[in-house]
Amino acid sequence: MAPIRLWTKEELIVAFNLYLKIEFGKTHSSNPKIIKLANLINRTPASIVMRLGNFASIDPFHINRGISGLKNGMNQVQPIWDEFFYNQEELIFLSEQILAQKQNISIEDKYEDILFDIKNLKGEDVFRTVKTRVNQSVFRQMILSNYNNRCAISGIDIPELLLASHIIPWSKNEEHRLNPENGICFSALYDRAFDKGLIGINPDHKIIFSDTLKNKKNSEYFHKYFATIENQEILKAQKYLPRKEFLEHHLDTIFNK
Repeated sequence: MAPIRLWTKEELIVAFNLYLKIEFGKTHSSNPKIIKLANLINRTPASIVMRLGNFASIDPFHINRGISGLKNGMNQVQPIWDEFFYNQEELIFLSEQILAQKQNISIEDKYEDILFDIKNLKGEDVFRTVKTRVNQSVFRQMILSNYNNRCAISGIDIPELLLASHIIPWSKNEEHRLNPENGICFSALYDRAFDKGLIGINPDHKIIFSDTLKNKKNSEYFHKYFATIENQEILKAQKYLPRKEFLEHHLDTIFNK
């Protein structure tokens, strides 16, 4: 009988990376994302599913719903979970570095589509830019999966048209930059309207209009793109609901300014 191969910290970190990015309810062994990770770290898909279940067992979202997850092994994943929530930017970037290494590719090549313009940067500026953009890309994946790859207002499900909107802007709060409770999936129009305070989301997750937008109520575009969504409740997030304090911060500091 072959000895049991214990999970390394690196393997647990990349499993957690997948846990954050995988769509809710799709943690089964036939999911291509699970199969891909299993092949990458030389594990079975069933073992990946088990680790994802361990993370679910300590996820407050599931705990609050009364779902226990797989508690056997939860002690192994708890330190990874804690490390993420106390140091999100470092752990996310580290997880992407590990994945790139296991794919035998540099992090710059893996993310060349968003790093194509950094050739003129030098030294610390290169690392800082790479880290920021990679983390932003992972945040986008987390938020899109949290809304089942749909705009929370229009329901558009074309990924190329979707953005991960920060409730508290990236530049205003380092602690919650990668917190999935600080993001909502919007298509480009509503992302911009939210970012500029033309629309807001109240604590009941309903869309409210600024005075600036209301003043356009007689325009054709208002009736076409905005009139039907006022007081509409946004799509319910799959796992991480927008945090009430973040929504209130947006209403207090950005909305209607």
